[in-house]
Amino acid sequence: MQLDLYQVDAFAAQPFEGNPAAVCPLPDDMDWPATSVLQAIALENNLSETAFLRAEGDAYRLRWFTPKMEVDLCGHATLASAWTLFNKLGFAEDEVRFDTRSGRLTVRRDGDALVMDFPASRPEPMGCLPTEIVAAVGGKPEAAFRTPGGIGFVMLVYGRGDDVAALTPDFTALAKVHPGGVAATAPGDGYDFVSRLFAPAKGIDEDPVTGSSHCVLAPYWAGRLGKRSLQARQISARGGDVGCRVDGDRVYLSGSAALYLTSQITI
Repeated sequence: MQLDLYQVDAFAAQPFEGNPAAVCPLPDDMDWPATSVLQAIALENNLSETAFLRAEGDAYRLRWFTPKMEVDLCGHATLASAWTLFNKLGFAEDEVRFDTRSGRLTVRRDGDALVMDFPASRPEPMGCLPTEIVAAVGGKPEAAFRTPGGIGFVMLVYGRGDDVAALTPDFTALAKVHPGGVAATAPGDGYDFVSRLFAPAKGIDEDPVTGSSHCVLAPYWAGRLGKRSLQARQISARGGDVGCRVDGDRVYLSGSAALYLTSQITI
């Protein structure tokens, strides 16, 4: 069986920027392949995320896979999936609905950009700096936060953007001491904040641009800066801009995308 596959650079104005995601639409009359097959495709693609989608009722079922595992939320692959529907698959409405492991998500057109409606997650201060994580990431953060109710995401806050840019993490050590993602963030020069995201235990040493991390970063910086709308930059080697607007328990993330590759895969 052959399936179409699109590689889309998300949070990018042109190819070779932002974060590449593979998008694999499944035919409406096709049963979902076994999870092991989806995982094998993601590993073969060897991108930070591969998204699979299929029309179901009034929405699309959307699933995301890193090379190592299925994940609960992925921003850039959602943006890439919506871009593919709008620009390659003839989806005519102005808003597309996705049913996911994180509930229903929507993406709407806004001029040349797409706006994603995601759940906000307000970080909680950690009682002290997590010494093993800090040692693996490097630098001297001023504070540490984590997502409520678990250890899936840790946020380290530094004094300057240059401090974040200079980090050279020990990814092997970080994978051993933390199973989730670690974001390093600071005030930005020309941006409200900048960040980097490391998740080696999930098969991603450094993610180029991470939508899901901004569900945590944006509420933190909105509270700290006293503003609801923010401009963010993820300062990875590829880099990407993320528009953020915080409204209660939702975060609206905006960005552009660019097509890099159209192909077919055989399973």
